[in-house]
Amino acid sequence: MSRSSRPRRWTAGLAATALTLTTLGAATAHAVPSDHASAAAPGPLMNYVVNTKASPGHVRKVEDAVKAAGGTVVTSYRQLGVVIAQSTNPDFRTDVRSGHNGREVQSVGATRTAAVSEGPVGTAKSAAGVKSVEDAEAAPVPDPRELDQWDMVQIKADQAHAVTDGSRGVLVGINDSGVDDTHPDLAPNFDAKDSVNCVNNGVPDTTAGAWRPTTSSHGTHVAGTVAAARNGVGIVGVAPGVRIASVKVVNDDGFIYPEYSICGIVWAAEHHMDVTNHSYFIDPFEFWCKDNGDQGAVQEAVRRAYAWATGRGVLSVAAAGNSNYDLANKTTDNGSPNDSTPVPRQINNSCLDMPTELPGVITVASTTQARVRSGFSNFGLNKIDVAAPGSSILSTLPGGGYGNMSGTSMASPHVTGVAALMKSAHPWWSPQDLERALRKEADDTACPTTPDARCTGTTANNAFFGEGIADALDAVKR
Repeated sequence: MSRSSRPRRWTAGLAATALTLTTLGAATAHAVPSDHASAAAPGPLMNYVVNTKASPGHVRKVEDAVKAAGGTVVTSYRQLGVVIAQSTNPDFRTDVRSGHNGREVQSVGATRTAAVSEGPVGTAKSAAGVKSVEDAEAAPVPDPRELDQWDMVQIKADQAHAVTDGSRGVLVGINDSGVDDTHPDLAPNFDAKDSVNCVNNGVPDTTAGAWRPTTSSHGTHVAGTVAAARNGVGIVGVAPGVRIASVKVVNDDGFIYPEYSICGIVWAAEHHMDVTNHSYFIDPFEFWCKDNGDQGAVQEAVRRAYAWATGRGVLSVAAAGNSNYDLANKTTDNGSPNDSTPVPRQINNSCLDMPTELPGVITVASTTQARVRSGFSNFGLNKIDVAAPGSSILSTLPGGGYGNMSGTSMASPHVTGVAALMKSAHPWWSPQDLERALRKEADDTACPTTPDARCTGTTANNAFFGEGIADALDAVKR
């Protein structure tokens, strides 16, 4: 949830990277210019979430209200009661609530503070197509760099592999900056047909290769930790026998806007993904505050999307963030918004780091090789679910390479891989079953022997490690 090479965006994982998505069946995408121009002088092009009751009739009325307010319907999620809209009308928030149909609007909020960089919906060009890669059976032989993977030893993935490498029936969504499916360690497990690019205003782009990385290696690195194949090449992932799909939700500037993340998680649910990894926080606010008009509306729209996906059988795993921040005792936010000029502000615990603090999402903190908390990792009693290795992690890079990255972005995919092994061993388990097992099977890890007042709680559940360091062996022995 952090970003290393780019400005503050991926504070959920490494100091550097991000992801993608689309909409689906009942959620019909629209890109119809409005027939009713607003009387106000045009302002910058902005995107909005407009929330209503989750029914086709209410959503249709809100779509009409959007058009009457001088806006364009970008995407409608009728199962969520969420409409993504676009407008240059500076009075859009007010105008969309006016008239008969405006009474159906529950809340409305801008998804960013800067103008839409990708331009009007429907104008962005798709990525160039590339040939798809066929699935290949992984050979049961040691891979050359397994001995460099201390992280796999810490979570006992090396021992778990003696039991299972995971099932081809399990599909994991890498909701990030794109995945290089041509990498020899990722190609055998890559699922192109279920991959997507969500960074064009949150509208799904399934053009071949659109889900590949363009400016960031983050998603490819995350993918390798989850499921690098056991094929005699490079490294081995936590769950080298499962399939992965790229859900690109990070744009070329490193931003993950709400409409991208919503698109990605809905796509994952519609395409029957079992587990999704989210090594990022949703921009432009590190913390989205419920009592703020725009932020409150966005928080509600994103909450609905993740809750709906959980109900459809998707377990979401997310990075805790790299700000060395106590998520259980929020006081200030000095870096938001990160897409324009940050304005330091006072916040409280109703302000959420999304998606990691949403209900049902597994929040993962980072550890070092010495089994202590990584200095950058966010923490918080009853905020962290489990911990996993995140400091100097070796994994795949675009172009067939390998390299080390650090961040809670690197910790989260370890837990995603463990969850994928669990799902392989217990295909009937629900997200709630997986969540309970991840917590129960984690190895209790005590606070530092040198007292640190920030590490509150007990050995069984504390602010630094949650319920402990993830344990892949126990996950598959149940």
